[in-house]
Amino acid sequence: MLGSMKRGFFVGLSTTWTLGKVIFPITIIVAILQYTPILQWVIKGIEPFMGWLGLSGDAAIPLVLGNFLNLYAAIGAILTLDLTVKEVFILAVMLSFSHNMFIESTVAKRVGVSITLTVAVRVGLALLSGFFINLVWKGGSELAKYGFISKQEEVITGWLPILMDAVSKALLGILQLALIVIPLMVVIQILKDLKWLDTFSRWMSPFTRALGMKENTSTTLAAGLLFGLAYGAGVMIQAAKEDGVSKKDLTLAFIFLVSCHAVVEDTLIFIPLGIPVLPLLLIRLVVAILLTVVVAVVWNRVQPVDRKEATYEG
Repeated sequence: MLGSMKRGFFVGLSTTWTLGKVIFPITIIVAILQYTPILQWVIKGIEPFMGWLGLSGDAAIPLVLGNFLNLYAAIGAILTLDLTVKEVFILAVMLSFSHNMFIESTVAKRVGVSITLTVAVRVGLALLSGFFINLVWKGGSELAKYGFISKQEEVITGWLPILMDAVSKALLGILQLALIVIPLMVVIQILKDLKWLDTFSRWMSPFTRALGMKENTSTTLAAGLLFGLAYGAGVMIQAAKEDGVSKKDLTLAFIFLVSCHAVVEDTLIFIPLGIPVLPLLLIRLVVAILLTVVVAVVWNRVQPVDRKEATYEG
């Protein structure tokens, strides 16, 4: 047991270092960007297109903040705006598909999945979901009543304080990553050595096969569903190396997870907006399953499965 814990600790430490080299600089860059005119330029640029999605021009603010920064920034912006229930629900669905694009897309690249594919799928799903919800749902015209009052963040001025704030956020991000990834790797290593992970894979095999993947992808899927793309990527990298997850299965897993990941956190944080979160979760889950199955079927027809299919190499 002690040996398993030791191996898991060092694997977690190595994975944290690998992902930290990505997350740290991207976090600093994005944190500094919010103090520049760039975000406002982007907001002004997309405001004219909000009507297609059933949104007012102000809704561009949380959309941009959510994609440039994270869901918490987007929710903070939503809580300051007078939006209808329908607008808030559309924003919640769109942001659940597309958020924190800089970090999560760069992490996808580190795992071995194309940044272009990741961004195209996430932005495409966000736009399509907003368009169709606006088309189908005719209600929700009353003003949204938010469950909690947002905290006003302190305004930082001066480039040195801004840089220090960005570095502190980046360091905090690495600390959060380590606190999740290292214990997770220890647990996974113990489960592997006890052969319990094989049992879990067999139990998950009907689901993974239905999605067009082999059963050894189960750990990757579970990690991403529970912990999200950035944190779950650590398990994905290790699973691809040790479990022989193929490049095809890794790509399919990521397609599923860009649609539906961190299902607990990313669902619960929308509760303060006063919207029904169960439909939000179901939309993400159904879209993820359908999209992954369709891609798997098309992939198999275009490029039949090769028994000697290449696996990811880190």
